[in-house]
Amino acid sequence: MPAITNDWAEYLKPEYKKPYYKKLFDFVGQAYATETVYPPADDIFNAFHTTPLSHVKCVIIGQDPYHEPGQAHGLSFSVKPGVTIPPSLVNIYQELHDDLGCKIPNNGYLEKWADQGVLMLNAVLTVQAHRAGSHQGKGWEHFTDAAIRILNEQDRPIVFILWGAYAQKKAAFLNNPHHLILKSAHPSPLSVYRGFWGSKPFSKTNDFLVANGVEPIDWQIEDI
Repeated sequence: MPAITNDWAEYLKPEYKKPYYKKLFDFVGQAYATETVYPPADDIFNAFHTTPLSHVKCVIIGQDPYHEPGQAHGLSFSVKPGVTIPPSLVNIYQELHDDLGCKIPNNGYLEKWADQGVLMLNAVLTVQAHRAGSHQGKGWEHFTDAAIRILNEQDRPIVFILWGAYAQKKAAFLNNPHHLILKSAHPSPLSVYRGFWGSKPFSKTNDFLVANGVEPIDWQIEDI
């Protein structure tokens, strides 16, 4: 796993010394050596690499990476250019269009969001090919819980977008009144009708940021 070298490094350093992380490190190394695992090893920590702690304005928490070839690249819900847009992201784009009027783009590459301070973090950072959830319970949850705790301690306004029950478990670590927590159903086709449609997370995020003197996010993903 590539080292995290930006300002996250100092905050996350205590995790590397904990017993769970040693087991996780060994598990992940063995998995990449013996089976097909996503994302590519160099992309595991892309969420942290792309969005330094000091830049985080908003956090979008996913469950685990996409598990089919060429999809996952280390940012939750995002796929690289040229990859078919997954169903959950199709629904995210539809809500974005309904909420802010953004044009629905021809790609699912969300790095523009990450570059603006949206931490696109999965709770679990690796997955075996074709087996959703296969690396749950191996230690990643402890690591990403630590990241959420670190974010909670930041005394500046941050929005946490928690889609679905799995992401909403992270709310247990969020008690800082500086922050905004937005909860709704998951955008997957199975649950999108249970409260995702019409939840307006994008305008609510920008309204909160502007009210707190923070530059809003340009949510429009351009065509490629």
